[in-house]
Amino acid sequence: MSSKDSFFKYITEGYTTKGDYIPIGAAMLDGETITGAHVKIPLKTLNRHGLIAGATGTGKTKTLQVLAENLSNKGIPVLLMDIKGDLSGLAQPSPGHAKITERHEKIGLPFEPSAFPVELLTLSEQNGVRLRATVSEFGPVLLSRILDLSETQSGIVSVIFQYCDNNKLPLLDLKDFKKILQYATQEGKDEFNEAYGRISTSSTGAILRKIVELEQQGADLFFGETSFDTQDLLRIDENDRAYINIIRLTDIQDRPKLFSTFMLSLLAEIYSTFPEQGDSDQPELIIFIDEAHLIFDEASKALLNQIESIVKLIRSKGVGLYFVTQNPTDVPEDVLSQLGLKIQHALRAFTAKDRKAIKLTAQNYPDSEYYDTEEILTSLGIGEALVSALDEKGRPTPLAATMMRAPMSRMDILTDEELKALQSNSKLVKKYNETIDRESAYELLNDKIKQAEADELKEKAQKEQEALEKAASKKRSRSTRSRSTAMNPIVKVLTSATFIRSVFGILTKVMKK
Repeated sequence: MSSKDSFFKYITEGYTTKGDYIPIGAAMLDGETITGAHVKIPLKTLNRHGLIAGATGTGKTKTLQVLAENLSNKGIPVLLMDIKGDLSGLAQPSPGHAKITERHEKIGLPFEPSAFPVELLTLSEQNGVRLRATVSEFGPVLLSRILDLSETQSGIVSVIFQYCDNNKLPLLDLKDFKKILQYATQEGKDEFNEAYGRISTSSTGAILRKIVELEQQGADLFFGETSFDTQDLLRIDENDRAYINIIRLTDIQDRPKLFSTFMLSLLAEIYSTFPEQGDSDQPELIIFIDEAHLIFDEASKALLNQIESIVKLIRSKGVGLYFVTQNPTDVPEDVLSQLGLKIQHALRAFTAKDRKAIKLTAQNYPDSEYYDTEEILTSLGIGEALVSALDEKGRPTPLAATMMRAPMSRMDILTDEELKALQSNSKLVKKYNETIDRESAYELLNDKIKQAEADELKEKAQKEQEALEKAASKKRSRSTRSRSTAMNPIVKVLTSATFIRSVFGILTKVMKK
């Protein structure tokens, strides 16, 4: 058997699947595409997470686009983080090109230009469905980790949440949380001291500074109502194709704390609300996190631990996480070890650091008698990648240098007119884009403080009135005693003019004698 024939058998047997799958391209040997040697990703193992990596311009985004399209066609909803702003073209069909036709003839897969059902979401004031969550939904543990608080400060946050639960004070936005922090050490100090012990003003001051830092990255737009219902990520259109939900993040690239805050909130909400699914025939939802280093670069140790925990646990809910980044070393090892599918585009060896990274990357892939992994990592062309997946029994598939299929949708962004049309047809925009500021902790505490001040003024006025009445009573008492004495008959006789003249007359006669 020739080397090419043995390689064809090696690939086709290694990627044989009994269930449904996504064909992403054809394997290559010595730079030549082996037509029909299709590299297939079983739907059954897509909840085992994955990685799409490679240098800038090598085709990562197009691979992400191909996966999203095929998942949509299989009825599997997708959530994309669009950092660079180049994924909205999924809503329009590809115009086609001679090079695309040539590529697909080599691969042996049909190419059918197609538009896909797309929903644009946003964390900021860009066009799209507004994503929000309340402070209460975050909970004290996650909020403390986002703010990178100390153990003592985290304890205070837990006390604040408990107080609000006990007193029915909704924590909806950041102004609610800031107000209750101030109340705990000012107007409500005695109340908190009695129920929970003394709360340090220096600790609440430190927490407030962390909140202000988060607000400066735009978090005040994210915290509030109406909270986004994660079930709205699972919609299917009238043609049984799943929606591709694209979160537009082009204006928060320089605000990684807001990005990581949102991501952890979303993953925590999905984990808490999605039912246990186990290893079903296909996942419930696939999430692609583009420019994943934005999450990990600014993450504290506590935050990294939270991410690692969610990655390990969320697959039981039928959710797959796919990190898209330039280099696998951008992803922590504990997370990287949980990723079943790895699609590695070309890396460039410009420096000693680059060569070291390539050597480490090569060690993440199974050995192959057909490839020198380190060498092929630097020689892959645009739209080519090393692929290692998991078969239906959870075993790594053979390493395959793959010519990736082209996207069926437009490989470019939508025009402003197309974006407006997409938003005007959205049912979710009407549901979530009205800002609601109902009565919550901020307003209720202000009312409580005003009522306390009013009660204090009333009590003070009452005391002043009582003091005035007491003084008036004393004055009246003295006046009454004075009038009583004057009205006494004996006093009247003794003070009468006749009596006085008589007394003086007697005294005068006595003195003359």
